[in-house]
Amino acid sequence: MPRPRLSTLAAACATALATALLGPATSAQATTADHYSGTLADGATWIADKPVHWNGSLLLFSHGFGPTTAADAPSTAVRQALLNAGYALVGSSYDPNGSMWALDSAERDQFAALTAFRRQVGTPTRVISVGQSMGGLINAEIARDGAGRVDGSLGLCGLVAGGVDLDNYQLDAEYTLATFFDPADADKLVNLDSQADAGALAERLTKAVETAQQTPAGRARIALAAAYLNLADWAPGQQPPPRDDFAGQEEQQYAWLAQGLLGFIVPARWSVERSADGNTSWNKGVEYAGLLRKSAHAKQVEALYRDAGLDLRNDLNRLTRGADVTADPAAVAHLKRTSTAGQGLAVPLLDIHTTADQLVPVEQESAFAGRVRRAGDSALLRQAYVARQSHCNFTTAEVVAGLHAVEHRLDSGHWDGSATAAELQHSADGLGLDGAAFTDYRPSRLTGTR
Repeated sequence: MPRPRLSTLAAACATALATALLGPATSAQATTADHYSGTLADGATWIADKPVHWNGSLLLFSHGFGPTTAADAPSTAVRQALLNAGYALVGSSYDPNGSMWALDSAERDQFAALTAFRRQVGTPTRVISVGQSMGGLINAEIARDGAGRVDGSLGLCGLVAGGVDLDNYQLDAEYTLATFFDPADADKLVNLDSQADAGALAERLTKAVETAQQTPAGRARIALAAAYLNLADWAPGQQPPPRDDFAGQEEQQYAWLAQGLLGFIVPARWSVERSADGNTSWNKGVEYAGLLRKSAHAKQVEALYRDAGLDLRNDLNRLTRGADVTADPAAVAHLKRTSTAGQGLAVPLLDIHTTADQLVPVEQESAFAGRVRRAGDSALLRQAYVARQSHCNFTTAEVVAGLHAVEHRLDSGHWDGSATAAELQHSADGLGLDGAAFTDYRPSRLTGTR
């Protein structure tokens, strides 16, 4: 398919993600709701919707990366289904005066929106926080810090490994692509001057990948970069490739890259650097052979290198020798302080992730679970998976079933199997909405953590 212009990629990506979330509208009569809005102390805005027949529960929604515009639900269809079921909704824009990576203010603004709701709308009997994508990271921070303010939490496709890990594994992939296909840009991957410059860099890298795909050697090296990116090998409109179809896996990974993935993640790096006031990623001292050994895609890369007649060891040594990117320590400290989660949980949290997420790899859930486990709070965390490709590509039924599982945990004091794939599927099917595809799944380890 034709590749979209990078000047429109951010808008196109946002539109695609929203479309993926909508799903068929419920046939039930739309309930009447009162709408509220206001402005917080830092200039952020908040909105809320309360149905006439309110059940007393309030959902505090954290939106994902993008324009800092207030939102109180993940999609139009989900909003209507929740209002129909009696839930009130609230959410903020985050501080509109800074970067779209708004982690400096997001958690504070979400709690402030909750306070504004209590003052201007009413007192809920229960508060459940819900977050999507970058908002899933904010949601996990709220689950860590929200004792006494929220009762439980539901995360959707959350960037729960945090900003430092995100920037580092993306750097590993971009560095690999630049080293082999676009060496003139190999020293221009961080400290980006502007969003426009970042978009131009993404354009050059994407064109280089398109050229490289035409040869076996290029495809092998694309697979290597995809392994470092934790890139899913199941693309839109395709069937998942067999486990031993390494060429087919690379073809679908390439499809993600050719359809504009770099045009989203490279400019997003500029937003993160702007928020942290410096470069937040590094690869100096990284041993790229060891990094590949930790990847679930290692066998695929080895097979494609053999087929291409390339020496994998030489390429890995070349990457290791050339790795000289250093981070700004103050920027890294800032990102660790504002943009990490999992250091503990104060309330029960259910995370739901698609198994083939190209923007926030499902492997992030492994990193997050390990962090929560080390904090001693694994009993509060459950993670569930939907067998589907694309970021945040959930049906309305899957979201509502996840919410019901959290409510069961709050009502009973135990998960009692409510967050298993089988029980979530049963719950979603019983809603009579738009179907579900929960599956038993265990994500691999996240590649690229330092």
